[in-house]
Amino acid sequence: MTLTPWWRNAVVYEVYVRSFADADGDGEGDLRGVRSRLGHLRHLGVDALWLTPFYRSPLADGGYDVADYRAVDPRFGSLGDFDDLVAAAHGHGLRLIVDIVPNHTSDRHRWFQEALASPPGSPARDRYLFRPGGPAGPAGAAGPAGAAEGPPNDWPSAFGGPAWTRLPDGEWYLHLYTPEQPDLNWRNPEVRREFEDILRFWLDRGVDGFRIDVAAGLFKDGTYGDLGGRDRRALHGPVYARSEIHPVYRAWRRILDEYDGDRMAIGEVWTEGPEDLALYLRPDELHQVFQFDLQLAPWSAPAFRNVVASALAAVAGAGAAPTWVLSSHDSVRHVTRYGRPGSAPGLGPARARAALPFMLALPGSAYLYQGEELGLPEVTDLPDAARQDPIWTQSAGGEPGRDGCRVPLPWSGKTEPYGFSADGVRPWLPMPAGWAALTAEAQAPDPASTLSFYREALARRRLLTADLPDGVEWLDSPETALIFRRGPFACALNCGEDPVRMPSGSVLLTSAPLHGDLLAGNSSAWLVPSG
Repeated sequence: MTLTPWWRNAVVYEVYVRSFADADGDGEGDLRGVRSRLGHLRHLGVDALWLTPFYRSPLADGGYDVADYRAVDPRFGSLGDFDDLVAAAHGHGLRLIVDIVPNHTSDRHRWFQEALASPPGSPARDRYLFRPGGPAGPAGAAGPAGAAEGPPNDWPSAFGGPAWTRLPDGEWYLHLYTPEQPDLNWRNPEVRREFEDILRFWLDRGVDGFRIDVAAGLFKDGTYGDLGGRDRRALHGPVYARSEIHPVYRAWRRILDEYDGDRMAIGEVWTEGPEDLALYLRPDELHQVFQFDLQLAPWSAPAFRNVVASALAAVAGAGAAPTWVLSSHDSVRHVTRYGRPGSAPGLGPARARAALPFMLALPGSAYLYQGEELGLPEVTDLPDAARQDPIWTQSAGGEPGRDGCRVPLPWSGKTEPYGFSADGVRPWLPMPAGWAALTAEAQAPDPASTLSFYREALARRRLLTADLPDGVEWLDSPETALIFRRGPFACALNCGEDPVRMPSGSVLLTSAPLHGDLLAGNSSAWLVPSG
C-alpha cells in the first residue's frame, strides 16, 4: 500500500521570520524566536512551517535579495540556530520548508560583485542578464542624463520604475524587482549547478521542502522585445520564457527524490489561467504550486465556486492536489480585504472566520499566514517614515506596499511590543495601540476567540479529512451560498447577509451561532448530513 505523502493534505503555516518572534531583543524576529514559539504552532494544529528567507541579505526586499544562500544573516541567528530549529521542529512533529530565491540574487552577492568588476562579455557577467543599451526615446527616458542610449527595452520592474540599471561602462543589467536584485541568467549552466548544490546544502541539514520564489520566471524572453506600454502587472506573461523552465525542475525533483522523508517543492507560479499550472505538476517536476485565485476572489459564492471548480480541474489531470491560501506576506490580510468601506467593524472578521472552514474542507493543502489565527487586520496607518517595502519607495509613495501585513505578531501584554521583543524594545515596524485584545495570551483562554476557533477547526480537520475523496459534490443551495459534500461530511458557506437553510444533519463546527437549521449571513458550518 502506498502511503499518502505528508504534504498532500497538510496545513502549512507561513512564518515571516523578521516579524514572528524576537529572541535576542533587537526588535527583529529571528530563528531562536521561531524556535521559542513552536509550541504555539503545535497547539494550533498545523503540520509544517514555511520560513521566509533568513539568509545573509542587506534586506532591500525583506530578505528576498540574497547575498549568500548558504549562510544565516546574523540578525536572524546562525547556522547552529537553524540546525537547532530543524531538530526542535521535528521534535514537535512539524515539518520545515524554507524559501529558495532562484530568479535573482542581491547586488551584494559575490557573483554580482565579480560581474561589476569584470568587462562586458566576461564569464562573470554571463551569470546575469547584461545587455547593451537601446535607441534613445520613450524607453531611453529612463536612462541617466546625457546617456547616448536608453535601456535595452521598456520592461518595467514589478515594484515600479524601469527594470534596467546602467553601469558606467554603458551596459545595462536586468532586475525585474529592485535594482538591488539583479536577475540571474538561467541559460548559464553554472547557475543551474550552483542552485542544485544549494538545494543539497539545505536538504543535508534536514529541511523537508522548498517554496520556490518567482518559480515561473527564471527564463526571460531572449528577443528582449518591448511590451508596448502594458501595465507592469501584465509582466508575467510576455517577459517569461516558460517552456525552458521544466528541465530545471525535473533536475530538482531528482535531487529531492534522492532523500527520504517525502521532501517536496512548491512553486510560486503566476499563470494566465489555472490550466497552465498543470504544466509544472507533472510527476517528475514540482509537487505543488500555489493557486492564488481564492486569495484574489471577492467575497462571493459564485466566485468561490468558480475558483474551486477551476482549481480542481487544473490539477486533476496531473494527479496532484490543489493548494489554498487566503493571506500571505505579499497580500492585504483577508480580515481587512473582506470588509468593505463603511461596513460594520465586525464584517471583515466574521467573513474571515467563515472562510476558514470553507478552505479547510476543500481537498488538498491549506497555507496559513502568521497572525491570521489571531484575526489580525492589515495595518493601514503606518507612518510614512516607518515603511520599508520597496514597492513604497519605488512608487515614490504612490503605493503603500506590503508592510501593513508584515507588522510583528502580538504575543502578550497590554502595549507595544506585546511580547514580540523584550519590554521597551521597539519592533522594526510599529504595532497598533489597540492590539492588546488580539494577543495570543489574551485569546488562548477564551473559547469564543479567533485563536480558539482556529485550534478547533484544525483539530477537527485532522480527524475528518484524512481519507476523503479528492473531489467535491456540489449540493443545491441559494445563489448567495455554497454547500458541498466530501464523503460523509458537508460544508456550507453563506456569503450573503440573510440566513440560509442548511441540509439536515449533525453539526460539527460553526463560525457563528446557528438558529435552528438556519446558517447566519457571512458564516459557515461543517455537518454530517442525515440520509
